Amino acid sequence: MQGFHVSLEQATLSNDDFRRVLFTAKHMQLVLMTLQSGEEIGLETHDTHDQFIRVEEGEGKAIIGNEEFSLMDGSAIIVPAGSQHNVINSGEKPMKLYTVYAPAEHPDGTVHHNKAEADEYEKEHHHAE
Repeated sequence: MQGFHVSLEQATLSNDDFRRVLFTAKHMQLVLMTLQSGEEIGLETHDTHDQFIRVEEGEGKAIIGNEEFSLMDGSAIIVPAGSQHNVINSGEKPMKLYTVYAPAEHPDGTVHHNKAEADEYEKEHHHAE
């Protein structure tokens, strides 16, 4: 397997897709996300995946278990496996972020242009982790 290099801030800021998998390695995966104003990832739990999230633009909040954190440019959170969580864009502009899943969460090459497309994919594949 080859390594991977990217100008991550530039790639994150230029991404307009809800979800875009950039690279999948054996034990981790790099994904870009954009949440539109008022949009959220949705309450979810990854039983076997740890997740790192960093915000490059926009503002909102993260909920991890019973805790709530403000998010803005430069904010980062870690969601341990088994923790119920959500990320919500409460700002007026798109929230642009990247996330690292360990291990990988989505099929390599996945692109969901909007949340509706992502939700439809999850429904079709009965992906309820």
